[in-house]
Amino acid sequence: MIPTLANFIKRFFSHYLPTQKGLAVNTIMAYRDAIKLLLGYASDTLNKKVEHLGVEDINESLVLGFLDHVENTRDCCPRTRNARLAAIRALSGFMAREEPTLLLHAQTIRTIPLKRTEHKTVDYLEEKEMQALLYAVDLDSRTGVRDKALLILLYNTGARVSEIVQLKLPDLRLDGVAQVNLLGKGKKYRSCPLWPETLQALHDYLQQRTAKDPTAQQLFLNANGSPVARFGVRHIISKYAAKAKSQCPSLAAKAVNPHTLRHTTAMHLLRAGNDINMVSYWLGHADINTTHIYLEIDMDMKRRMLQKTEAPTVKKPLPWQKPNVLQWLNALAKTPQYYVQ
Repeated sequence: MIPTLANFIKRFFSHYLPTQKGLAVNTIMAYRDAIKLLLGYASDTLNKKVEHLGVEDINESLVLGFLDHVENTRDCCPRTRNARLAAIRALSGFMAREEPTLLLHAQTIRTIPLKRTEHKTVDYLEEKEMQALLYAVDLDSRTGVRDKALLILLYNTGARVSEIVQLKLPDLRLDGVAQVNLLGKGKKYRSCPLWPETLQALHDYLQQRTAKDPTAQQLFLNANGSPVARFGVRHIISKYAAKAKSQCPSLAAKAVNPHTLRHTTAMHLLRAGNDINMVSYWLGHADINTTHIYLEIDMDMKRRMLQKTEAPTVKKPLPWQKPNVLQWLNALAKTPQYYVQ
C-alpha cells in the first residue's frame, strides 16, 4: 500500500532533508514554505481539505498551475518560481525513492524545466562610498561600537549575513595572527585574516558586549542582549546607508544591504590585483563561475583592457564623402567663382 502524501511529507522534512541530505536549517525552511504554498493551492484548486490530498493529486498539471499562480497571482519573480519548483522536485524524487511504483509519476514532475531568468549585474560600493558608510556610525550612540565592528567585519571578510549571525565567540582568534572562522554553505569552514582596524573594532565591542543570557555564544547581539537576526543586520546597514547619503550622494542610487557589502569586498579584492581563484576561496564559493560575475561588472578593469588594444585606423575615404565637383558647387553658392574659357 502506497503511503499517504502526509506520511511522505513528514519523513521528507523530519529525516531525509536534515539527516540524509544534511541541509542547512534555512534551506529546509525554504522547502517547507514552498510545500505549504503548494498544498494550499492544491486544496483550493481541487476543493479538498489538505489532509485529504493524495499523492496522485500532486501531478504535472497541478504543479504547472501552481507555478503560474506563484508568478502571476503572487507576483513573484522567475527566480522565486524556480526555487519553489526545486523544492517540489526534491519531494517528488524522495517519494520515488521511497516507493518505486511512483517513479513515472515523479518523473513527469521532475522534468518540468526551470524558467530562464535575467542575468542582472550586482551592486557594489566604491571605496569612497564604503568609507562614507563606515563614517556614518556614531560611536557615542548606544550601539555605535557594535555597529562599527559589524560593518568593518562584513567588509573585511565578505561574509554572508547568515555567516555573521551564527558567528560565535570561539570562532574568533584575536591573538597572534588575528582571524575569524566562518561556517559557509555546505557546512564548510573557511578562515579569513583580519585587518588591525577590524581587530581593534572587535576588541572595543567585546569590552561592551553584554548578553541577556550569559551562556549565549553568538558574537553579535541586538540592543536587548539577544543574538542579532538577519533582519537586524539588514536594518543596521540600511540605517547607516541612509545616513551616509548626505555625505556621499551616489549612495542614493544604490540598494545597500548585507550582500552589497559582500559584492564590495569581492570587487575591491579583484581591483587590488588578487587572482580570481583566491577571491573565490575568500568568499567561500563552491563554483568559481560564481566569482566571474565580478569580472563582468568592473568597468575600470574593462577600460584597462581596452586601453591595451589599439583602435583600427581607417585611411580609406568613406563612401559618403562628397566628390570634388559637389564641393565646388557648394562653394560656388557662397562665393561666386566664374569660369573663363
